[in-house]
Amino acid sequence: MSRLTNRLVPILGLSGLLAALAVVPAQAASASSGAAVQTCTGTAAAPGALTGTFPGNVVVKGVCAVNAGPAVVKGNLTIAPGGAVLAAFALNDNTHTGFSSLTVNRNVVVDKGATLVLGCEANAFPCVDDKGKPPTLQSRGTIGGNLFATDPLGVLVHNSSITGAVSEQGGGGGLSCTPKGIFAQLFKSPVFSDYEDNVVGDSLIISGLRSCFLGVFRNAVHGSLIVTTNKMADPDANEVGANNVNRSLSCRGNVPAIQYGDSGSTPNVVSGMATGQCSFSLRLPNPPPNGPLEPIAVRPIP
Repeated sequence: MSRLTNRLVPILGLSGLLAALAVVPAQAASASSGAAVQTCTGTAAAPGALTGTFPGNVVVKGVCAVNAGPAVVKGNLTIAPGGAVLAAFALNDNTHTGFSSLTVNRNVVVDKGATLVLGCEANAFPCVDDKGKPPTLQSRGTIGGNLFATDPLGVLVHNSSITGAVSEQGGGGGLSCTPKGIFAQLFKSPVFSDYEDNVVGDSLIISGLRSCFLGVFRNAVHGSLIVTTNKMADPDANEVGANNVNRSLSCRGNVPAIQYGDSGSTPNVVSGMATGQCSFSLRLPNPPPNGPLEPIAVRPIP
């Protein structure tokens, strides 16, 4: 867990945030019998609640939380520009019985300036409603298709499973660690993107991000892991470690260069080529998960 993520842990437990999300407001989306597109709306002060089973697509306009039981979207989930989905709750905070989680059968699309917070876990990113000392709860997010984020504000994915690919292209809060948008309104935190303890069925690609911090830890990536041209304001940012990558690992043009920072991470395990800034952080898999290994670069390539 990085310094920035560690700093966010107590912030997420603020009583003000829990109070705002404890009541399902009138604009909350709920399941319907038809397959028409459903809309969830809300604000940072009064988030909507995404709950139930949706037979078609769902569009989130504004701020919506998954804290009133399981939410299952059988189509695509789109977070409209400037919107946010907060799916990092373990419990049903509405009925106080049962658990909350988000499952999307197809794709998740995060539009410009939007934010996705998916999944939580005790050790790395405690759930918003976990009051334990130490935390013990978890909520696992599931995406049956791909996760596409184009110019988002921030993407935080923990303890989740994505069947397809993950692509975060551009966006961020700019080259500053000043809290902005939903990060300022609810978390009092700098804007950042972070992927920890996930299973990705295809490739994980993060490119062109301009933000405070980026972390990529302990993910099982069945395709390639590509981290390129991301520029961060925090000198400890661009931390990539302890990932298990079935294909290639490529890191180029990131500022600061890829590092462990203060995360205390370990080398990545890579079955194919490891090139660029990430080539310092790898070890050969033993035994190889996919048969004979291709050559692996052992020195950084500019």
